[in-house]
Amino acid sequence: MESMGKKKPRPRRSFTPEFKAEIVELYRRGDRSVGQIAKDFDLTETAVRLWVSQAEVDAGERGGLTSSEREELAALRRENRRLREDVEVLKRATAFFAKETR
Repeated sequence: MESMGKKKPRPRRSFTPEFKAEIVELYRRGDRSVGQIAKDFDLTETAVRLWVSQAEVDAGERGGLTSSEREELAALRRENRRLREDVEVLKRATAFFAKETR
């Protein structure tokens, strides 16, 4: 009885850029709504809306970060995190060796 009404979370899936572009193109033709496209391809409406929105940004139709800018930002954040960790290791090593020389 406890499981009634509770949906299992959908496993996370990944899609190719080509597939996303096809879905966006289907939406842009105007034949079907976001909900209908999502239902036909077993997708969430949120995912389809996000893909359409990102395609509009990439095409310059809407403001925001383009896909390439998002990728660059993610890479820079990873590098920044790694560099901060490197600095922290060097600080610890400096403190360790400073104690050793006294």
